[in-house]
Amino acid sequence: MDTLLGIDYATWWFLVIGATFTGYAILDGFDLGAGAIHLFLKKEESRRIALNAIGPVWDGNEVWLVIGGGALFAGFPKVYASVFSAFYIPFMLFLVALIFRAISIEFRSKEPMLWWRKMWDVSYSISSIVIALALGVVLGNVMVGLPIDAQGNYQGTTLDFLNPFAMLTGVTTLALFMMHGAIYLVMKTEKRLYTKLTIIVKNSTIFFVISLLLLSFYTLLYVPHMAESIRCNSWLFIIPIGMVLATANVARCISQQRYRIAFFSSALNIALLLVVVAVNLFPNLVLSSIDPAYNLTVNNAAASNKSLSIMLTVAAIGVPLVAVYTTFVFWTFKGKVHLDENSY
Repeated sequence: MDTLLGIDYATWWFLVIGATFTGYAILDGFDLGAGAIHLFLKKEESRRIALNAIGPVWDGNEVWLVIGGGALFAGFPKVYASVFSAFYIPFMLFLVALIFRAISIEFRSKEPMLWWRKMWDVSYSISSIVIALALGVVLGNVMVGLPIDAQGNYQGTTLDFLNPFAMLTGVTTLALFMMHGAIYLVMKTEKRLYTKLTIIVKNSTIFFVISLLLLSFYTLLYVPHMAESIRCNSWLFIIPIGMVLATANVARCISQQRYRIAFFSSALNIALLLVVVAVNLFPNLVLSSIDPAYNLTVNNAAASNKSLSIMLTVAAIGVPLVAVYTTFVFWTFKGKVHLDENSY
């Protein structure tokens, strides 16, 4: 088997996909969180400032989703086929919500009528919530396993994705994004809106901690393969401890007006949550609830080594370029938001 630095190409591609989806979750996560808390901002000026805080970056952040989806299709086509067959409804809801979020942001300020702006505010907030929930539900189902057969075909019913663990994962994802988005908005605002958002940060942090605790207890009690993985690898407890410390650091840094560190702590929470998923799954990509022999792994679901090596070269060039572009955009639009005639 061909390797790079002693690691086979399929494993490298697993790491690339994990990195791109983590980048998407961190970057678009604060956009979605800002949308989820949008209706808590009552004043017209506050809502416009919140929209302009994400205005220059939200569409660029979605590039990471395109990269991740393309990488999954190219590197592990069997996984792509099985997952999209299983989650047809969540992915369609996700796609529709993505569309409505985009047009809500762009259409909101095109007309001055109050009803028009309120309509798109509601659309923006609901679509952001639906996207976050859909992502969490898909993640939860992947962690608990899918009814796939020896050929990788999905054998479940249309609504099998609505199970307690997946729903709890969806709520936890939403809570995490709300905290992440509120922190980002605190970084970008000042005066009364800043004060309002610091309260939202505290409330969303509490919401996230409660959701995470419920999800953790449910995992230990009702998801045996994950509980067994934690018991067999005691070092994995370092990850939830890191999440607890990162969450505690959010509140401390906000009270000290150290917004960037609070934002990085929130981003670390997202990254650690996905690390837990990756460690518990690897070398599997999709677990079969019918028979463990039917699991899709990095080896039996991967494309050919030749394809993986070529695509890995492309990814080694393309992903850093996107990262540089993302950094440049954030650097260009750093600082507090101020409204002008070109604002949303």
